[in-house]
Amino acid sequence: MSSPNFSELGLSSLLVQTISDLGYEQPSPIQAQSIPLLLAGKNLLGVAQTGTGKTAAFALPLLDRLDPDQKTPQILVLTPTRELAIQVSEACQTYARRLKGFHVLPVYGGADMGGQLKALKRGVSVVVGTPGRIMDHLRRNSLDLGQIRAVVLDEADEMLRMGFIDDVEAILSETPDSAQRALFSATMPAAIQRIASRYLGDAEKVHIESKTRTVEKISQRCLVVSNNEKIEALTRILEVEDFDGMIIFVRTKSATVEIAEKLEARGFSAAALNGDLNQQLRERTITRLKTGKLDIIVATDVAARGLDVERISHVVNYDIPYDNESYVHRIGRTGRAGREGAAILFVTHREKHLLRSIERSTGQPIEVMTLPGGKEVSQRRVDNFRSRVSETLETADLSRFKSLIEQWTQEEDRSTLDICAAMTFLLQEERPLFPEFAALELDMPRKAKKHQEDRPARARSEDRPPRDRGEDRPPRDRSEDRPRGEERPAKVRSETKAPRGRSEPATDEAGNAIPMDTYRMEVGYADGVQPKDIVGAIANEADIESRYIGRIEIFDDYCTVDLPEGMPNELLQHLRSIRIRQKPSRMQRVEGGGDAGARKPLPKPKGKKPDGIPPPKKKYGQKPKPAKRKE
Repeated sequence: MSSPNFSELGLSSLLVQTISDLGYEQPSPIQAQSIPLLLAGKNLLGVAQTGTGKTAAFALPLLDRLDPDQKTPQILVLTPTRELAIQVSEACQTYARRLKGFHVLPVYGGADMGGQLKALKRGVSVVVGTPGRIMDHLRRNSLDLGQIRAVVLDEADEMLRMGFIDDVEAILSETPDSAQRALFSATMPAAIQRIASRYLGDAEKVHIESKTRTVEKISQRCLVVSNNEKIEALTRILEVEDFDGMIIFVRTKSATVEIAEKLEARGFSAAALNGDLNQQLRERTITRLKTGKLDIIVATDVAARGLDVERISHVVNYDIPYDNESYVHRIGRTGRAGREGAAILFVTHREKHLLRSIERSTGQPIEVMTLPGGKEVSQRRVDNFRSRVSETLETADLSRFKSLIEQWTQEEDRSTLDICAAMTFLLQEERPLFPEFAALELDMPRKAKKHQEDRPARARSEDRPPRDRGEDRPPRDRSEDRPRGEERPAKVRSETKAPRGRSEPATDEAGNAIPMDTYRMEVGYADGVQPKDIVGAIANEADIESRYIGRIEIFDDYCTVDLPEGMPNELLQHLRSIRIRQKPSRMQRVEGGGDAGARKPLPKPKGKKPDGIPPPKKKYGQKPKPAKRKE
């Protein structure tokens, strides 16, 4: 059976016209099944992966049922992250452009509370927010849910994993029993099923199977490269690849700006696309890409959601995604409308397990590519130069310049060949036709890497044999970690005070355990930290799905968290600066961590604290040691 058109689903003519203007032709499966049910006022339980069109599936029918005369909020949408809250708000504003008196308000932590309070007083139709900030407004009595007509839980399983489930239930209890309810989730764990049975009653169920497979016309290649050599490798690839438009995916918002600036400095037309851009600037950037005024966009997953530009011929995964579904959605940005596309994936040595997981999930091997060398780059630059010269010979009026060359040959007693060679040299000074690249590790055969005689910065001294990692470190005197009789930091156990920890193992799409590293953060029970604070901060700032955040244990003044192996150093540096409960995390990797490292308390750091304040000489309540008697 052919899919219905939006006009056949029962939507009003205003919304159908708006959808048509946006270029949507046929609804996705989740939209085709959900819209008629929600228009009929029924509760809905939808199981579908990210990227299947869930936002339009619930936004269009609920917007169609708004009362233009009601000034208090009519629709409440709960999302796990602020980026998703912004995305849903923008989508609602776009769909409702023809609806009179419509206002939508995104509500999330970190945003100006004063602005949100003013907007709520003026009146809004739709509130889209994270559970934590919604609870803040309920405590202030600044958000009235008494007239809510519909409630949507978007990505409910993510809210569960991030520790928001108690807040979600508290919010649902404040909404009218008569309110229509819709819950969307990629998976259905027991806690989500309990909420669905309690608050959705006999809801209609819509299940869309996950299709984790790649487009056949997309060629997939990967390059094993260290983090500090990625930008050089990317530059060489851009030099030799024939691409029209390109998206480069990274993990963090700061990386989008950093890499876009580096590419601009190297002569490429690039721009950043992240959640910090307002809607006007985002649309302007996408328009520049569509019209050919911009060739490269550096984006995060969240910022690129819904992006559909036909001229995108290449997708580069500068940072490998932790989620196989994300990989499929990323490379699906190319190969549109039956065209061929190319996907290139950067993988560090510690991330090879993620590469194998992607190959198993998609059922397709990813070809290992060879990094272009100086000869390939040189040949491409020469070919481009010749092409420009040939085009100029065909189209430009060169009579005055020919006379100038003839005059020079006579006055300087130089051949025409000499003068042309000198001109070519001057023209290519900023972008040499015969570049010399510094040798990268992946340029060299495996045996050569052991010696690296041509790289003095990394070469070993001849009189110093190779040593094992950590051999030059002095043996650690563990007796200094904690004075005799001093207690270990108290761990908050879930039996006494819950929730103060999280123990779900991180697994990939196939259910296999993901290798983890343990990290320490300098915030703990004394700061009022809960697992949801840690998960929310990491998920938002590192763009990591919460299911890839493993065991969390909270102690008096610090906590530990397990994250997938292979975290890039620049991402770790970014996470060190984030604040949790108004305190900097100062995240650091625990040597020898992993599962074992997160199960036992860690010694407090010796010496000065990170902020330069020396540690106290004795612990509170500890008897001072008797002074030594001088003989």
